[in-house]
Amino acid sequence: MGLGRAALAVMAAAAGITVANVYLCQPLLAAIALDFHLSAAQAGWVASAAQVGYALGIMLIVPMADRADPRRLIQRLLACTCVALLCAAASPNIYCLVLAAVAVSLSTVLPQVLIPLAVAASEPGRSGRVVGSMQSGIILGILLSRTLSGAVGQYSGSWRTSYLLAAALSGTMWFVLPRFLPARAQAATVATSYLGLLASLPRLLFQWHGLRLSAALGATVFGAFSAFWATLAFHLAQAPFHFGPAQAGLFGLWGLLGALLAPYGGRLSDRYGANVVSAVGVAAAALAFTLFITLGDRSVLALVIGVNFLDFGNQAGQIANQARIFKLDPAARARLNTVYMVLTFAGGASASLLALWAWDRGGWSGVGMVGAILLALAALLLLLDWLSARVLRSRSS
Repeated sequence: MGLGRAALAVMAAAAGITVANVYLCQPLLAAIALDFHLSAAQAGWVASAAQVGYALGIMLIVPMADRADPRRLIQRLLACTCVALLCAAASPNIYCLVLAAVAVSLSTVLPQVLIPLAVAASEPGRSGRVVGSMQSGIILGILLSRTLSGAVGQYSGSWRTSYLLAAALSGTMWFVLPRFLPARAQAATVATSYLGLLASLPRLLFQWHGLRLSAALGATVFGAFSAFWATLAFHLAQAPFHFGPAQAGLFGLWGLLGALLAPYGGRLSDRYGANVVSAVGVAAAALAFTLFITLGDRSVLALVIGVNFLDFGNQAGQIANQARIFKLDPAARARLNTVYMVLTFAGGASASLLALWAWDRGGWSGVGMVGAILLALAALLLLLDWLSARVLRSRSS
C-alpha cells in the first residue's frame, strides 16, 4: 500500500532532529576547549565519543527493530536521548561530557531504526527514492545542527545552551513521531531472540559481498568527511580566519546546496546501480579535499565550495550504500543496516582521532593528507570490485 507522504515527511524530520545530536558538538569544540582549558585533541574526544556511541547504539539497539514494536522502541530511545542531553549540558568537566556524549549518541540511533521501517513500508522498486527522502531529513539535521548549535553557543555565551535546545527538540518528537509511523511497521517481523539477532550480525557480513563493499566504502568516505569536520573549528579559529563557533557552524549551512542534491542519488541508484552513484560520490569528495589541500589554508571560498562537494559525496555514497544493502535480504534490513552503520561510524571515529592527531602535528595539511588517503582507498575498492565483476562476467560468457 506504500508509505504516505505525510508519514515519510515526519519520519524524515525526526531522523534529522535526532541525528543532529551526534554532530552538534563539532562547531563547539573550540569553545569547550577554552571552557575546560584543554588542547584541541582533548576537546576532540567529545566528537569521537559521539561517533563511538552512535556505532555502539547501532550495534546494540538497531537490530531490535527487526522484532520489537517500533512505537515503544522509538519512545524509549527519545526519552533516553533527552536525559542524556540534559546531562551533557550540566557536565562539570571533560570526562563527564565525554560520557554524556556517548550516552547521547548511544540512544539517538532513531534514524537507523526509521530508514529500514520506511523501506519496508514502501512500494517495490522505490527503495532508493525512500532512502533518498529519509537522507534529505538526515542531511538537513546534520547541516543545521552545526549552524544552529554554533550560533546558539556563541550568542548565548555558553556551549551548554545548544545541548538544552537539542533536548527540547528531541522531547517534542517523543509526542509527535509515534502518531505517524506507518501501519505496516507496527508488527514485529522476526521471531528471533535479541541475542540471536546480535549473533547473526557477523554471519551477515560474511554472507553478503554487497554488505562488505558498502561497509568499506562507508568507513573510508565517512572517515574523510569526519576528519574534515572534527578539525574545521580549530582551523577556522586560527589565522587568517579567526572565526568563532557561530561562523564555524555556518559552514554547515553553506554546504546545503551540495547536500540537498545528494538524495537524487537514490533515484540514480534505482536506475543505474549503486556502484555508479558510489563512484560519483568518491570523485566529489576527492575534489573537495583537493580544494582543502591547495587553497583551504587561506581561502574561505575554497572551503565553502569544498564543503558542498564533500557533503554531496558523503551523502550520495551513503544513499548508494544503503540502497545496495537493503536489496540483499528484506527480512534482515535492520541488521544489515546495523552492520553497515557500525563499521561506517567506526571508520568515522577512527578518522576523527587520526585527523586530530594529524592536526596537532601537521596542521591543516596533515588533515588533508588523512582525507586524501582514505578517499584513495575508497576509489581502489570500487576499482577492484569493478574488475572482479568484469572477470566473473567474462568467465560466465
